[in-house]
Amino acid sequence: MNADFRIRVADWEREREAMRAVRTEVFIQEQHILPQDEWDELDPLCVHLLALDAEGAPVGTGRLTPDGQIGRMAVLKARRGRGIGTALLRTLLDSAQQRGLKACRLNAQDHAIGFYARHGFTVYDEGFLEGGIPHRRMRKDL
Repeated sequence: MNADFRIRVADWEREREAMRAVRTEVFIQEQHILPQDEWDELDPLCVHLLALDAEGAPVGTGRLTPDGQIGRMAVLKARRGRGIGTALLRTLLDSAQQRGLKACRLNAQDHAIGFYARHGFTVYDEGFLEGGIPHRRMRKDL
C-alpha cells in the first residue's frame, strides 16, 4: 500500500460525484471531450475504482465493464507519475480475473499506448478517433 494514495472499489450510486469530478477535470476540462461523450448507460453496471490521496480526496478513477472493457482511466494532472494509474490498472485486472474473464480490452489514447503495453496489452487495430482524440484498441489475455 502506498502512503500517498489508496485504491478501493467504489459504489457508483453512492460515490458517483467523486468519480464524476475526476473524470470531468481530466476528460471534459483538460482533454475537451464533450460531456455527452463521457457519460453513458454503462456506469451503473461497471466495477468502479477510486484512488484517494492521503487526506481522502479523489485523485483517480477507472472502470471495468461486465464484458471486460477497461475504461475511463483518469488521474488528476497534479498527481500523475506517482503510480496511481498503475495501481488502478492492476486492481481492475485483478477484478477481471476474479470475475472469471479470460481477457481485457481497452481503447487507449495514442499517448498512453506505452503505459498499457508495459502492463502486457497489445494493439490490435489501425486506430480511430474517439472524442476527437486518436485511440488504438488493445487487449490482454488473463
